[in-house]
Amino acid sequence: WFALGIGAVGFGGFFAMYSYIAPMITDVAGQPEWAVSLVLVLVGVGMTIGNIVGGALADKDLRFWLYVGLIALAVASIGLALTAQWIVCLVLFAFLVAFCGAALSPSIQTRLMDVAEDNQSIAAALNHSALNIGNSLGAFLGGLAIAAGLGLVAPAWVGALLALGGLIVAVISYRVEDRSGRHPAHRMPAAEAATTAITGSIPTQR
Repeated sequence: WFALGIGAVGFGGFFAMYSYIAPMITDVAGQPEWAVSLVLVLVGVGMTIGNIVGGALADKDLRFWLYVGLIALAVASIGLALTAQWIVCLVLFAFLVAFCGAALSPSIQTRLMDVAEDNQSIAAALNHSALNIGNSLGAFLGGLAIAAGLGLVAPAWVGALLALGGLIVAVISYRVEDRSGRHPAHRMPAAEAATTAITGSIPTQR
């Protein structure tokens, strides 16, 4: 459950920003509406690159890069919140938030596969549910922050808090595992886990 919580909480940090990036561009940075499409293209590029890089890094040291990814997501979100009034900075930090968020996906999926043991098919399905919860949670809390009068950049601050919350859940998850003395006997490569997240096809034997 802690492994699922990493995605449900930490990944929500990305969606808090993504759900409200349009008003940040038009109302905070003062750009025309057509600029939203261009920024979203760059966000998509950041996600694509992040997923590729994240898979490679997760294969090297899953725990370390999971922690680093969540911290980096929090830092990028804070950077966005502080500099969103300047379009160049907004684009840069939106790209970095997207990069860090997508880079986390292979690590989260691999972590879940590690602890799932013989229940990887169920775990893969639950991972999608956890990420969808993160989607809803980030958008909901970001909207609450705006409704509370905290400003249109408030979702970025919410994203930073969610990323740090995901970090706390990740630390607890590993501590519980360390204390129990249980460690995964086999690790699915992160690149394969990322493919599993998309296709849902999981090898049960090797």
